[in-house]
Amino acid sequence: MEETQKITGQIEISSNAVFEIEKKIKNFSDYQKKITEHLNAPVTDLLETILAGAIILNTSDIHIEPEEKKVKLRIRIDGLLEDALFFEKNTYQALLARIKLISGIKLNIFDRPQDGRFSILWQNVSIEIRASTLPAEYGEAIVLRILNPKSLIALESLGLRQDLLKLVEKEIKKPNGMIIVAGPTGSGKTTTLYAFLNKIKKPEIKVITIEDPIEYHLEGISQTQVKSSKTYDFASGLKSIMRQDPDVILVGEIRDLETAETALQAALTGHLVLSTVHSNDAAGVISRLAALGAKTQNISPALNIVIAQRLVRKVCSKCVQLKPVSPEELKKIKSELGPLKKNLKIPKISGCKNCNHSGYKGRIGIFEIFVVDDEIKKIILKNPSIIELKEKAIKKGMTTMKQDGLLKVLQGLTTVEEIERITGE
Repeated sequence: MEETQKITGQIEISSNAVFEIEKKIKNFSDYQKKITEHLNAPVTDLLETILAGAIILNTSDIHIEPEEKKVKLRIRIDGLLEDALFFEKNTYQALLARIKLISGIKLNIFDRPQDGRFSILWQNVSIEIRASTLPAEYGEAIVLRILNPKSLIALESLGLRQDLLKLVEKEIKKPNGMIIVAGPTGSGKTTTLYAFLNKIKKPEIKVITIEDPIEYHLEGISQTQVKSSKTYDFASGLKSIMRQDPDVILVGEIRDLETAETALQAALTGHLVLSTVHSNDAAGVISRLAALGAKTQNISPALNIVIAQRLVRKVCSKCVQLKPVSPEELKKIKSELGPLKKNLKIPKISGCKNCNHSGYKGRIGIFEIFVVDDEIKKIILKNPSIIELKEKAIKKGMTTMKQDGLLKVLQGLTTVEEIERITGE
């Protein structure tokens, strides 16, 4: 592959090289073949092939894992890791040195974790790569996280049902209050928040973010990043942001009491605050904030809506088949959604080259959202259990994530098996 510029921190790949590799890598097996062909090429070419192919396949991260005799390369596609190939230790050592060099990671340190970053200039788009090394039994494990701005999607493409989309569009237009998105790592929370910001931003309002790290750069928005030293963390950064007269504030994550209290106060004093917490469901957000030490008398009036989400794989459009629902599947769907029409057909996976024979291609969100109205505010003040709050939210019309997922099955977007895998039910 042609590298037109070699500087620490950036790889610029020519348009001709991009065009050539896009012609040759159409699927996962093409990717494996292309890397195998470059195993004896200069390390710069090999690394670029690994990265370029991963970008083409919409990979979120690349894992290079040394084992006793060989080194394994894996890539994560649609949330699941795929084994790409094994290669020799001498190739690994050259790759490790090259990655450390361009990432700004110290070459002579191998006994403790290190983090770095570099970028790829790809068809006039700068794609940031986050590099992480970790000492392991047979050498340093490497993870390269790909932050491609093209992976950012519009609010309308997240997977929100029309009723939820209208609700969210209404809530993000409010001048104050807090919107919290909950879910585990990798559930798409940041993508959702960025979709909100892209919808909100306009010249007459000031939007400031504090993130760890800044994952994607958005035009027209002031973005700040917390420092690894404790001189600028979420809590202190948020207090500084408040002095900048913002209208909308995005707090990457609420992790501690000081950040929670400051964010809640910002929501109560005329700012729209967007943030995330780690919680299994929407109702669990209240308990999470309370566990951090936030007072219910602050949580109750500050919150506008709470969103919990996961990402599920979509069925491959090129090989999916619609087949009659089995009695067992029908029973599962009915238990969540109630009576259904007869002769129901739902997607069944098959597998083809397009989806690496998995039957799935791409991902979509499943959601549960409840509005913190006056009745819910009164309940929050009583510090309810997660079960109690969830039951009340359902009575007021909240669709659970599992129900939302099964509705997407009926739409032909995913499978019952995938919803069960993600929701754990």
